[in-house]
Amino acid sequence: MLLTCWSVKGGVGTTVVSVALATTLARVHALDGGALLVDLGGDVPATLGLPDPRDPGLTGWTGAGPDVAADALARLELSVGADLALLPRGRGAPGPTARHEVLARLLAAEARPVVVDAGVVTAESPTLPLVAEATRSLLVTRACYLGLRRALDLPIRPSGVVLLREPGRTMGRSDVEDVVGAPVVADVPVDPAVARAVDAGVLARRLPRVLARPLRTAA
Repeated sequence: MLLTCWSVKGGVGTTVVSVALATTLARVHALDGGALLVDLGGDVPATLGLPDPRDPGLTGWTGAGPDVAADALARLELSVGADLALLPRGRGAPGPTARHEVLARLLAAEARPVVVDAGVVTAESPTLPLVAEATRSLLVTRACYLGLRRALDLPIRPSGVVLLREPGRTMGRSDVEDVVGAPVVADVPVDPAVARAVDAGVLARRLPRVLARPLRTAA
């Protein structure tokens, strides 16, 4: 299973949702090899409380062209827990769209469940194939109409929406579904407990219930 989390606007919580989903799947599939978390946004190590990994990362792999060794992608994996592995982004600009198409096919063929943090995606993003080829493509968003409009400019539609719900917003769940044209599969309240877990670097070890419970159906 290839599950890709993405957004059309920065700062909405895509990385936190990706880490939470990957952690949940790693626990569920602990006896089957765990799960793989793929960082294309660049903030996963900080969210996990880890130092930034040294290069090479996925930017180096996608930029190296088709002549890289067959096991080069596996060599990039880092263990971040007993049942969770990470493919770090690396430094520099990502490679071309064609290499991300190859990456999408390789990840889709993985025996382990794979969660991709694709970060902010636009119509010109080379990472777009990771969204288009996903088994489940999850748009992570807040109920902001100006932000949601950007999703309509993309050549793809999500299979589901993870809604980060803030108090005082005029738009509700049904409004988001109407604008995006996809169901809300997880309605997550914005809660200070999540920010505290991220700041302390313990999100993967002690996933706050306010985040874990709504995401169970999306995992």
